[in-house]
Formats: sequence, structure tokens, C-alpha cells
Amino acid sequence: METAARTAPAPVIVAIDGPSGTGKSSTSKAVAEKLGLRYLDTGAQYRAITWWMLSNGVDVNDPAAVATAASKPSIVSGTDPSRPAIAVDGADASGPIRTREVTSAVSAVSAVPQVRAILTELQRTIAAGAERGIVVEGRDIGTTVLPDAHLKVFLTASPEARAARRSGELKGKERGDLAATREALARRDAADSSRKASPLAKAEDAEEVDTTELSLNQVVECVVTLVEAAMTRAGQTA
Repeated sequence: METAARTAPAPVIVAIDGPSGTGKSSTSKAVAEKLGLRYLDTGAQYRAITWWMLSNGVDVNDPAAVATAASKPSIVSGTDPSRPAIAVDGADASGPIRTREVTSAVSAVSAVPQVRAILTELQRTIAAGAERGIVVEGRDIGTTVLPDAHLKVFLTASPEARAARRSGELKGKERGDLAATREALARRDAADSSRKASPLAKAEDAEEVDTTELSLNQVVECVVTLVEAAMTRAGQTA
């Protein structure tokens, strides 16, 4: 893959949203590398705080308990797209946050307004501090976190394609069959789209990209082209 072959104007903020299994992470990291930008996985932050709650005996199904504990963990996100990292209270959490237990609990935790407020502030601070610019991926980046982003992209894909991709991401004994994975994604979509605090939604001015029939390289090239076009419209040179 061509790396940093093009240069984006500084600073440029790109918001990439969409449900699980649409290729957000792979696309976001690759776009950031191509354009020499930083990268932030906001979903990892929600997983990190969920993992902390589970590890510290907080009842994740009790919104009041989650709200009370929300400010306690220290979450630090690395923004190097070639080596994205996430630490909780100084400990590497990149592995633990990807377990099935965290996956099943993250929607409940992320629905708590106090959690979203804390992480939204953290995400805005990280984006503002990215000297050249940043690609930020999540579910409410274009609508809530960074509504003034230079470019907003909303990735979609068919349920079958999403389930296949997500099943391939699970390791060892956690890999499930496609039907079970598809059902889990449907439940996550319903929870994320119906929550009162910053639900999963496409921003009105977002560019929608259906990744069902596209390879990763094709999706990346599409988004890079959109970034360059956005900068041209803004009177900047990519």
C-alpha cells in the first residue's frame, strides 16, 4: 500500500462514521497514513471505559453507577495510524477491550450521557491538538463530536458483508458463525441508533460510501479523493 504519497493541507479534520463491520477502522487508518494525518479510534475509548467498569465491579446495566464512575479511569489514546494504542490507568488495554464481554456491554455504557460527555471532550481535545490534522472514526463524530469537520464520511455495507468482516476479526474461540454475528450486529445497531445521547446517525452533509462490493484499497482511494475534493472546495491545496 502506498504510504504518505499525497499530502493533505494542515490542519484537516476528517470524520468517518458508520456501524460495525463497514470497514471504518481499516479505512480510517489507511487514509490517515496516506495523507500523513493522525488517527483516533473513538470506539476503542468507549470499549476502554467499559473494560474498566467491568474490571472494577461496576454494574454496567446501572446507568447511575456508570455515571458515578465515569470520571475515574484515565484513558490515553495513541494517534499513530501505523501503531494505534489505547491505555487505561497506564496499562495497555488494546487486547482486553476486544473481548466478547466488553463487546456485549459497550452499548449500555456508551449510552450513559456522562460517559459520552467525558469522552467527547477528550476526543475534541485530541483532534484540536493534531498539528497536521486527524482522521477520527466512530458513530457520532460528524453529528456531535466534530460537526465542523472538513469532511464527513458515513460508511455502510450490507448485513451479510458486515457479519463476514466482523466474524473474521474475532480470534480463536470467540469466532462465531455468520448468523450469530449478524444478529449481534443488529442488536448493536438498534441500541446505538435508539440511544438518547448522540445516537448513531448519518450527518446531513456526510458523504455516504457503500463498501459492500469494494475492496479496502478502493474504499481508501475513494475517501482520499473525497478529502482532496473537500479541500479544493475550501480553497486549499491538497
